[in-house]
Amino acid sequence: MEIQFKKSAKWIACASAAIFCLGTTSLKAQQAAPFKNGDRVAFVGNSITDGGHFHSYVWLYYMTHFPDMRITCYNVGIGGDVAKQIARRFDTDVLTKNPTVVTLSWGMNDTGYIEWFRSDAQETIKSRLDTSYKYYHQIEAKLKKLPNIKPILIASSPYDEFTYATPNNIYKGKSAALLQVADFQEDAAKKNNWGFIDLNRPMTAINKREQEKNPTFSLTPNDRIHPDNDGHMVMAYLILKAQGLAGKSVADVVISANDKKVEKAENSKISKVVSTADGISFDYLAKSLPYPLDTIPRSWGNHKKQAEAIKVVPFMNEFNREMLSVKDLAAGNYQLKIDDEVIGKWSATALANGINLAEQTNTPQYQQAIQIMDLNEERWEIEKRLRNHAFIAYNVLYDRGLLNADNKTAMDTVNARAAKEIFVAGNKPNYLLSQYKSVREAWQMEMDVLVNQIYKINKPVNHKISLTRIN
Repeated sequence: MEIQFKKSAKWIACASAAIFCLGTTSLKAQQAAPFKNGDRVAFVGNSITDGGHFHSYVWLYYMTHFPDMRITCYNVGIGGDVAKQIARRFDTDVLTKNPTVVTLSWGMNDTGYIEWFRSDAQETIKSRLDTSYKYYHQIEAKLKKLPNIKPILIASSPYDEFTYATPNNIYKGKSAALLQVADFQEDAAKKNNWGFIDLNRPMTAINKREQEKNPTFSLTPNDRIHPDNDGHMVMAYLILKAQGLAGKSVADVVISANDKKVEKAENSKISKVVSTADGISFDYLAKSLPYPLDTIPRSWGNHKKQAEAIKVVPFMNEFNREMLSVKDLAAGNYQLKIDDEVIGKWSATALANGINLAEQTNTPQYQQAIQIMDLNEERWEIEKRLRNHAFIAYNVLYDRGLLNADNKTAMDTVNARAAKEIFVAGNKPNYLLSQYKSVREAWQMEMDVLVNQIYKINKPVNHKISLTRIN
């Protein structure tokens, strides 16, 4: 896979200032404990969770930045769900994962769609939200009886009422209603001393800022509702930031070439420093890997790439700094090699100021991280099949007492509904396989193998770095 991604330090500084200007009030209230070793995290939600990558991107950060801390993340979203449907499946779909952390996001479907064209739209939406709050309280009551689970309420990514990216799905008033839900969720989290993360306001601020330059910009460009890959990466960025993980370097190394002194080795170990007339060499062992950013659009209907997110948030500056600074080199340009592979060339001044190795996609450590990303993506694809099965299980079979029934009656029921309902028809081919428990168990075993392989190959290794003057 080709990964091409380089940004200048100047650009990163500008991006950092830009995101700060979004308004610190939208970020300072965010708080949620970071995941810890052994956590089983259930991301519960609607189609934004079901078909989205934000949870996978969050897990990839933990896989690469904390290679010795194993966690498990679960996609527990179902497309179209409102709070009532989440409450209905909470015991059989969420708690069966034995989670230690539950993130709960709802509101996009609860705030309606075509209801906004009615003359009594406000009253209708109020009634819908009252119903949603009622079923949320059912979920809340269950969680309060489970002290071994840490809940985090997540206010939904925004509905973009203002972008010119698409002429479709314009529901005037929906964005304000979604903010009402966010306020309710924040209050509920505060009352219970639970974690809370607001994705809505920061993402809306980004949309508005970028739309001043380009009216067709949106983090949800396709239908105003579902984030594209860059939007999901922004969501992951905001979640990681709310967990207090910004500023944790992949590594930060400062070496003086004159006296071979290691002045700084944050999250890393430097040894065997050797100076020559033309440069310097040393062994380098980081305790983390750089975060790999995908440059291929993923998931059906998406057109943007994960890597595009760094155009609008300072992810590289806050979460992906693998800094190398070598001071006191003689004037000139130097070739950097890692394990005898040429990575690039920099001036002595640039090297003294520091370069971010995480921007160099051809380093051995970045290539190692890409393998983790690819395995995680394959895991996501398999898990999505299980979520497609869950859509059928809870939207077609549950009310008929056929949940996980591997029999002809269940298949006949799916066939009958598929003839009338487009979303059931779209999930039917997957169900032809997933109706069998043995197939679902095999998919789970495949994911287990992938995750085991990830945690086998995600351990940083020692590298030989050399800088040689070339002119």
